[in-house]
Amino acid sequence: MASAIPSTEKDPEYYGLARLDVLRFLEPPLGRVLDVGCGAGGNAKALRQRGATEIVGIEIHEPSAEKAREVFDTVLAGAVEDQLDNLTGTFDTILNYDVLEHLADPHSVVKRLRTIAAPNARLHVSLPNAPHWSLMRDLVVRGSFGYTKSGHRDSTHLQWFTVADASRMLEDAGWHVERVDHQELHQVSKLAESITRGLTAEFLVYQWALLARAV
Repeated sequence: MASAIPSTEKDPEYYGLARLDVLRFLEPPLGRVLDVGCGAGGNAKALRQRGATEIVGIEIHEPSAEKAREVFDTVLAGAVEDQLDNLTGTFDTILNYDVLEHLADPHSVVKRLRTIAAPNARLHVSLPNAPHWSLMRDLVVRGSFGYTKSGHRDSTHLQWFTVADASRMLEDAGWHVERVDHQELHQVSKLAESITRGLTAEFLVYQWALLARAV
C-alpha cells in the first residue's frame, strides 16, 4: 500500500535554516533586500556580511516572523500574496528560496515582484528539481510518490518545476534569467554527467538556483 501524505506540521529547525548553500551563488552588492519566506531570519547574518543595506522579510509562519524581527529591519507576517501590497519602496535584491513551489499561482507572484524591483534589480530563486532520480525510484520501485514533511517531496508543495519550466515562468513575468546554478554533484553523478555530456544533469540535480534580472 502506498504511504499516506504526512502531516504538514514542520519541525522548528525548518524555519531557522540559513540558506548559505544558495546564497553563495549571489554576488554583492545586494542593496535593499526582500527575503520572501524568510523563516526565522536565518539569512540575516550572511546578507549583512554581503553588504545588504536593509533587509525586509515576508513570512507566513507567525512565530518565525516574530523571531525574524529580531534580526531583520522589517518583517511582514502573512502570505506573500497578501503582503506584497503592504511593502514600501523598491528592492535591489529579492530572494525566493524554496517558496514558489508552495504557492497556488507562483507566476502571478513573480510578476508582482517585478513591479517592486528597482532598476537592474535581481531575483534569486531556488526550487526543487521535479525530475530528480529519487522521484523516479519511488514511483517505479516503491509505487509511491514518496511524500515527506520536508525536502524534495514536501507534502506542502503545490507546484513542480523543471529548470526549463522555472526559467520560462520568470521570463514571462518580466525577468531575464542570467544564470542557473546547482550544488556540486556526487562523484558518481559527475561521472554520469560527463559520460552523457550533460544530458543526465536534469535527473541528477536535486535543486536549481536561478538568478534573474529585471528587464
